[in-house]
Parts: sequence; structure tokens; C-alpha cells
Amino acid sequence: MTGRRRPTLDDVADAVGVSRATVSNAYNRPDQLSAHLREEVLRAAKRLGYTGPNPIARSLATNRTGAIAFMLDTGLSAAFSDPALSITLDALAATVDPDGHALLLLPGGDDGGPPADRVLAAQADLAVAYSLADGAPALRAVRQRGLPLVVIDQPVVAGTARVGTDDRAGAVAAARHLLELGHRQFAILSAQCLSAPRGGPLTAEEAGRSRFRHNRERVGGYLDTLGEAGIFPQEVPIWETSGISRDEAMIGAIGLLDRPIRPTALLCMSDELALAAMTAAKERGLAVPTDLSIVGFDDTPGARWSDPPLTTVHQDLVRKGTLAGELALHLLAGHRPPRPTTLDVELVVRDSTGPAS
Repeated sequence: MTGRRRPTLDDVADAVGVSRATVSNAYNRPDQLSAHLREEVLRAAKRLGYTGPNPIARSLATNRTGAIAFMLDTGLSAAFSDPALSITLDALAATVDPDGHALLLLPGGDDGGPPADRVLAAQADLAVAYSLADGAPALRAVRQRGLPLVVIDQPVVAGTARVGTDDRAGAVAAARHLLELGHRQFAILSAQCLSAPRGGPLTAEEAGRSRFRHNRERVGGYLDTLGEAGIFPQEVPIWETSGISRDEAMIGAIGLLDRPIRPTALLCMSDELALAAMTAAKERGLAVPTDLSIVGFDDTPGARWSDPPLTTVHQDLVRKGTLAGELALHLLAGHRPPRPTTLDVELVVRDSTGPAS
């Protein structure tokens, strides 16, 4: 027994007594019809069981999918626990949503970005690279497909639209603040650098070879500023965390705090790392900031509500996401990529930093 034939656009047109184009406009260009006629078409479609144009066929006809591929440097579960990403992504989505664009999230793997085959198979009109590693295979896949590309933060890719943050300036401000408070014993809690093996102590040279540009900029800003004060890079222990979870970050923070010469100041590459360091300090019986001063980076909402409130480098995450969304719409409209935009940062001093004991 054969199933009932699925109603088509032609069936709706015959039922109403209009052309196929009129029925199509009722779904795709409603401004071309009177309200009364469109209502009549949709009522007939509902009666016949016609659910609208096939989205796959429509994308083949227009060569547009209506989707933007958002490429992550990490897995989805880790990404959703990253407040900085959530704020940026929310602002981008709010910008492109009114134009009818959907977001397709592509999780990252071990190479600092999504696998190339996933990018090649993604039904999308444009790609957004969110903090991908230098040389990530996903970038080659984007070039192979000829997709327009918007980069948020990193990497720097010639001929693409990009919005980023002045990471080095933020790191300089953080280190200088702690120096002015009299600190001389420093440590750095670093985001992942894709070192081998992942996680654990790093030398300054290894950290400087990170495949993530913002890591290199922040480490360089920290160490250059400390070096100007007579504190040499080899005197500053660095610990790479293999992810952004607070549990993993606590391992790194404890590793730094348990060194024979304990740091009195800890420079953290994100607020999540800094908040984990606060917990680690409390577990070790250290008071913040009396025994240990901590500085974060990002100024996510948790920084204001931590105990004590976190001194951190503020970057405008909402503005970054909004600009990225505007760049995406700019490229989708057929325009050339504008010059890269670098957003300023500001050190926000709260109660997690104080004079060296």
C-alpha cells in the first residue's frame, strides 16, 4: 500500500487559483502580497497539509543556506562553560538574527579548531573563527570552500575580516599594577598553548611558541613588563592548563603555589583561571590579597561577584560580538573585508590585589 502523496506548491496554487510564484512569495517575500491574499494562501496550504518550501531545495536554488558556521577551538561542553565565549556569541547572534541567519556551532578538536571534514560538510554561507590556533586545519577548509571568513581574536589571516582585543596592553597593565604594589615573586597561570604534552609547567620560550596568538601576546606583555623591572623570564614560573575548567585550573594553581618559593602575585590569562586560583589559595590556607594577589583577564560577570571581587583586565565582550556580527552581515552582502578592528582594554582594580606582604 503506497502512502499518500505529499502536497506540493502547485497543489496550493491550484487550490487558490494563483501562480506558483504567488504561493512562493507568501512564504519567502510576504511583502509582495496583500495581507488578505497571503492569509488565503496560507489557509489553503494548511488545509492541504503543505508545510512550506523544502529548505534544502531552496538552498540549492539560491546557493544560500541562511546559516553561519561558528568554529570553536574547544568542545561544546567546555565552550558552554566559558562566560567570555557565551557573552560574545550572544551578542553576535543578536546581531545576525534579525536578518534571518542561524548559527551552526562546530566544536574544536586537538588541532585548535574543528576537523577539516566537518567544515567541508557544513551547510553555511560564511564562517566565523573564534580564537582558533595558528594553522588550524579548519582554516584551510574554509579557504578550500571559498567561504567568507570573520575572525574573532585569532588567528591573523590575510584578506579576512577580524575583530580582536589589545591583549598585550592588557597584560602590561596587569603586570605593572602588581609591580606598583611592590610584588617581586610572580607566577603565570596560562591558558592552553597546545604544547606536548598538554598541561603542566612551561618555560618562557615554550609559552612564547604557543599556537594561540593571544597567549603569546599576553605572556609577552607580562614578561616584558616584569623584565623592565629587573625580573627575568626564567624567574617567572608558568603553568599551562589543558582546558578552561576550574578543576583543571586548580591543579595548575596548586602547582604554582606549592613551589619552594611561593609567588605573592599570580597573573591569570582569564577570569575562570583566576577564580580557580582563588579557590586553590583558600585550600592552601592563603588569604587573598594579604598572602596572594590575583589578576584575571576578561571581566566576566563572575569577576564582580567573587570573594573577594577580582581585579581583572576588562574587554568589551558585547561590543566584540556585535562587531563580529556586523562584519558577517557586511561580507554576506558582498562587500570586501574592512581593516581589522582592535578593541581597547582597561584594568579594573578590585579587592583581589594588594601590597606585597
